[in-house]
Order: sequence, then structure tokens, then C-alpha cells
Amino acid sequence: MSAVKQPGRILSGMRPTGRLHLGNYVGALENWVRLQDQGWQNFHMVADWHMLTTASEDTSRLQADIWDMVLDWLAAGLDPGKSVLFIQSEVKEHAELHLLFSMLVSKARLERIPTLKEQIRDLHLDEQTISYGHLGYSVLQAADILIYKPSHVPVGEDQVPHVELTREIARRFNFVYCRERAPVFPEPEAALTEFARLRGLDGNRMSKSVGNTILLTDPPAEIERKVRMAYTDPKKIRATDPGRPDADLSELDEEGRPLHTGCVVWEYHRKFNPAEADDIAARCRAGTLACVPDKKHLAKVLSDALAPIRERRERYAADPDLVRDIVADGNRRARAVAAATMDEVREAMNLKLAGALAR
Repeated sequence: MSAVKQPGRILSGMRPTGRLHLGNYVGALENWVRLQDQGWQNFHMVADWHMLTTASEDTSRLQADIWDMVLDWLAAGLDPGKSVLFIQSEVKEHAELHLLFSMLVSKARLERIPTLKEQIRDLHLDEQTISYGHLGYSVLQAADILIYKPSHVPVGEDQVPHVELTREIARRFNFVYCRERAPVFPEPEAALTEFARLRGLDGNRMSKSVGNTILLTDPPAEIERKVRMAYTDPKKIRATDPGRPDADLSELDEEGRPLHTGCVVWEYHRKFNPAEADDIAARCRAGTLACVPDKKHLAKVLSDALAPIRERRERYAADPDLVRDIVADGNRRARAVAAATMDEVREAMNLKLAGALAR
């Protein structure tokens, strides 16, 4: 982002999984708010159709999860006057563009997407059980992005291959259908956040299903309880033992994995308490800082950092009509841009005349 001379347009979104945690904030929300305040045109999508790729058989909590996530977006600082917040399924043009894009990419190309391979492995799927929609979700993602013609797509490192596929589809469409006219689609760039990933309290990938997260809505007492369980250097047993806040990748377990991957408490200090982080690390290494008071201090830091978010959320939650109006307006604004793009797409593909004759 630092090389960009002036703000452009971004498209980014999340699958609605309910209340958000610190990883969501650090990996996406914080960056979204910063960009909107710098004058970027922000489009943020509640990706409810994408939820169906892995959870189509139980949608009982979908609407409640959408509501909780939108509240957290607003609480984190997204301003509906500056950013467009909308529901994917309320903009039907996404589905049309997805269908058209699906003609431009091969099954073999989709199977090379790294995150798809990971999902197939983690969900124990194979060619007989993976759904057509799951295989093609990255094409839908390309449609989600390109229909708003963004210049950049803020993503984590694991999503960069999806942006590259999006760029490939844009090039393919422009090459096939725009030889005698201006290209319809730009090729958006992936924009990585500076602090792209925050580990869970246990040192592993942050996940609500694992229970290693701190939610943006957690009260101070709950934050303190959770931080007490945070992973620290396993060799720092006594308060006077010298600690190793940084990762030590030299010691491996029986399966070849690092025994010590860095202190989560210090990692959180680096993000939310940068003014003290270096001093905390130095005192830890010198054996003059014990883990228990350090964790207590971090809990206070996190509680103070999240206090404005909790307060804003309470205000929005107390006025549900306002939140519904914000989403309805975002849907309307998103549809206007998507409809204009689809007019260009149909014209480039010679689909406009066919539509006129059908009427």
C-alpha cells in the first residue's frame, strides 16, 4: 500500500461467523478503517454465499451471525458514510458474473488453489464428496472482487493466490471479449496488512472453534481469564529464569516441529503495546519479569484497547433500525455499481441483444 500515490477503491469481505476476534481485527478490520480514513473507496461484503461452500446443511445461525458481524464492523470503526457495507446475496449480479467467469477457467486451475487443497484435507473431502460450489468458490470470489473494479484487495498471505486467479480471469475476459473495445476489468493488486496474522492464545492459528481467541466484545474479566492461559516460553518456569520471547526454531519435537515458537504474550504486546514491547522483551530475557504479572499487564492493555469498540457496539446494538438502514443503503449502493459493471459485461459478450430479442 505504501507505494500507492493516491487512494483507489478496495473490495474486501468476510464470511459471517458471528462475533469477531482479535485476529479478525488485526488481519482485516484495522486496515479497512485506516484505508477508509485515508480516502479510499471501501466496499465491504458480508460473504453469506461463501458460507454455503462448507456449511450448506445448517443455516440456522446464519442471520444471527451476519447481525453480530456487522455490529462488530461498525464497532471497530467502519463508517457507513465512507464505506459501503453490504450483503453478498442481496446483489444478484454477483451470481451472474460468477456463471460467466466459470466459462473462462478450467477445473485443473481451480484444483491448484492452495487454500482449496487445505480445506479438502482438513474437511476430509475428495473428488466424490467436494461440491461443485466448493470447487468454484474462488471463481465466485473473483466475481465478488471484479464486479466493483477495485484497484486493490486487502488480504492475508493465504489469500494471495485467490487474487492472482482474479487477475488471470480479468486478463482472460479482456483478451477474449474486449479486443475492439476498452477492457472491462482492471487487474487489482493484493494489499497485505503490515501485521497480517495474530496467533491464538495457545500459539496456534486463531480459531473460535478451538477456543483460543479473544473476542472484540469480551469484557475485562473475560480477557484477563483468557490471557492467563496464553502460551509463553516453556523453559521459563521460575520468575528469575531468563525467557525467550522470540521464536526458537532450532529445537524440534519428534515430528520435526519447533518446540518453542515464541511467546504469545509478547507478540500481543508488540501489536497492542509497541511502546513497551522492547523493554518487556529485555526484562524477560534478563529474568527480571515474571509471566504472571506480564500477563496481567497485557490483559489491562487489551481491555483498554477494546473499550471504545465495546462502547460503540453497545450503541449500535441499542438501535437495530439504524443498523438495518445502514445495510439496506449499502446493498443499494453496491447494486448500483454492480449493475453498471454487468451492463458493460453483457455488451462486451454480445449478450445485450439476445436479452432484447427475448423480451
